[in-house]
Amino acid sequence: MNDPVVTKIQSHPKYLELRTKRNRLGIFLTVLMLLAYYGYIALIAFDKQFLAQPIGAGVTSLGIPIGMGVIIFTIVITGIYVRRANGEFDTLTKEILKDASQ
Repeated sequence: MNDPVVTKIQSHPKYLELRTKRNRLGIFLTVLMLLAYYGYIALIAFDKQFLAQPIGAGVTSLGIPIGMGVIIFTIVITGIYVRRANGEFDTLTKEILKDASQ
């Protein structure tokens, strides 16, 4: 399948820019998420006493807000990716398709 439009898109400089930016952001956010998640799991595995510390006079331990922080962090970095994808990446894609269809 040597479609000339596909070949034209793949050799377009903006397509190469799009791929580079998208991959770089994806890898960066993936590494951040892995650090947050596995860091939390490592705390559970190796420092249970730290996470078991009660907060104030209640029964809630320190592990609960840290775990919620990991969940919120996941939502935030997903939002960052979606914002970039819907803004910068979509704009580049439209420009590439416009140039390739001419």
